[in-house]
Amino acid sequence: MSIRTAVLCLIVGVGASAAPGLSFARGYVEVDVAPPPPREEVIPTARVGYVWVPGYWEWRHHNHVWVHGHYVRARHGHHWVAANWNHEGQRYRFEVGHWERDRD
Repeated sequence: MSIRTAVLCLIVGVGASAAPGLSFARGYVEVDVAPPPPREEVIPTARVGYVWVPGYWEWRHHNHVWVHGHYVRARHGHHWVAANWNHEGQRYRFEVGHWERDRD
């Protein structure tokens, strides 16, 4: 095996081992502008094996933009935590929706 092939295998292996951890990364944004009130949504008929993710206001290009609710495939042993805005002092902090492992 050449050195180049060995280095490439090492890079791929490290990347593959890091990828599962990235799926649990959580993000947030802090802004000075309060989000509008949540919109009311009509939730479509439940789909077996799916979880409803409610709509939310997201911060994009210096504006609040509505992201419609949608179904995502359920993850065994996890539950969905909806995106939310928290008022902290003079700022508003947005935390993206994410999966959390169920507690036994």
